[in-house]
Amino acid sequence: MTAQWQEQVSLKPFNTFGIDVKARYFTQVHNDDEVREALAQARRLQIDVLVIGGGSNLLLTRDIDALVLHVASRGRRVLSDEAGRVIVEAEAGEPWHPFVQWSLQQGFCGLENLSLIPGTVGAAPMQNVGAYGVEIKDVFAGLTALDRQTGELRDFSLDECAFGYRDSAFKRNPGRWLILRVRFALSHALQAHLDYGPVRQRLAEQGVQQPSAQAISDAICSIRREKLPDPAELGNAGSFFKNPVVSAELVARIRAQYPGVVAYPQAHGLAKLAAGWLIEQAGWKGYRDGDAGVHRLQSLVLVNYGQASGAQLHGLAQRVQADILEKFGVELEMEPNLY
Repeated sequence: MTAQWQEQVSLKPFNTFGIDVKARYFTQVHNDDEVREALAQARRLQIDVLVIGGGSNLLLTRDIDALVLHVASRGRRVLSDEAGRVIVEAEAGEPWHPFVQWSLQQGFCGLENLSLIPGTVGAAPMQNVGAYGVEIKDVFAGLTALDRQTGELRDFSLDECAFGYRDSAFKRNPGRWLILRVRFALSHALQAHLDYGPVRQRLAEQGVQQPSAQAISDAICSIRREKLPDPAELGNAGSFFKNPVVSAELVARIRAQYPGVVAYPQAHGLAKLAAGWLIEQAGWKGYRDGDAGVHRLQSLVLVNYGQASGAQLHGLAQRVQADILEKFGVELEMEPNLY
């Protein structure tokens, strides 16, 4: 073992659900060399590797018989600033929300709608995280990843990432790529995205008529704090289910029985349903079974009230999925990665 490795380490501090499972081995890496060393040592010992960042997109259901590699690299920098277009780069281990706030403090616009999302910079492209009408793909300028099979570094363009709804080439190839740093294309001029959710209404309530990027960020933070529990106070992984994309015909059938169904038109005759609305209509909002529950204010969020196991939370999720399929004919897909 290298000196940095620890054995039988509790992962409770490293996942936002607060699930107390153990890693057979655990190490933190802070730069490219430490990443390469840890992966090489794991290969020599024929040990599997689980890479984690902020732990905000994990549901751990058992002890991890592997090396858990915690990416803790730090650093953020301006690569170019020309003609109003700014390229910034951040290391994968940078916490996401502080990075967004740093960009705003520099006078850069583009990330404001993605404020207060938990996790790290490196995890953001994995899921193509998005909120309030903006996704990572909309501000993406490239990333550098390590090929875990060959040890080589590769730069990815927007097209090569194959971003989809909460999806990417990296998510579809688990275990292949380890993201080291990410680049974003920002601007000195604000192009406000205010029409998704209650953002415009919240700004009006705050008396903001000509919002700045910081004002939009502040409004979104206030909305998120009202809707979503703080993982430091109540274990959760944010939105637990993806909003399902279904046919317009299925939406019409649901609307015939539930006129208030929340659906957003998509291309190719499809529509995106609000998963939270479906779950609430099915009566799951505020449901609790022991310490596993559905949040009382936001039915899209599963919560750990203290001592719930990952298996209990997964079981609850499966019950919700089965009920939504029976009642609406809609299959809900989990957002967190299950281990």
